[in-house]
Amino acid sequence: MSALPATARLLACAALLCPLAAGAAEHRYRYDTVHSQILFSVSHDGYSRPFGRLHIARGWLRFDPDDWSHAATALDIDLASLDMGDADWNAAVLKPAFLDAKSARYAHFASTSVERKDDSHGVLHGHLTLRGVTRPIDIPFTFNRQARTIFGLHTIAGFSATAMLDRTDFGMTANQGSIGQHVSVWLEIEAIREERHREAADAAQ
Repeated sequence: MSALPATARLLACAALLCPLAAGAAEHRYRYDTVHSQILFSVSHDGYSRPFGRLHIARGWLRFDPDDWSHAATALDIDLASLDMGDADWNAAVLKPAFLDAKSARYAHFASTSVERKDDSHGVLHGHLTLRGVTRPIDIPFTFNRQARTIFGLHTIAGFSATAMLDRTDFGMTANQGSIGQHVSVWLEIEAIREERHREAADAAQ
């Protein structure tokens, strides 16, 4: 695994060490990497906007549906998981001119704050590190629901989000005449509550 850039490591450590409010431990989640997906689309010479897909490798979420003031998250995106629907196309996008997955396999996001708009909408503010470059990013999102699964195995929190990236901000300046500069991103996210945190909180009461 490539080491995360120093800025990303510091942001992640700061978030992890941030003290929890009383009772917040029961609102700790890990991302469900099977049911979470990241899709992106970029112009191909103006003919179309093909889609690609990436997977979350790992990550955590702190979220209380009733109190968003302590919400926070950090996650790693596996660039090597890229799927453009064609092996040769995947290889081209993973080269140094674009995602450069060999030098920095994982993109990293760490939140800095959450802005609540209403009961189900907000904006996640944070920093994205991609290709060794860290930039601020705002991610509008919808909180879909939190509930136990139909078999009662887990408590799940679900979110949908969108973002827009300028690829040149992260050093991807090649082929600007044929590949779009702005990349649309969609995130469909499920997170599983870590029951051991809830059990520990209940035991402490």
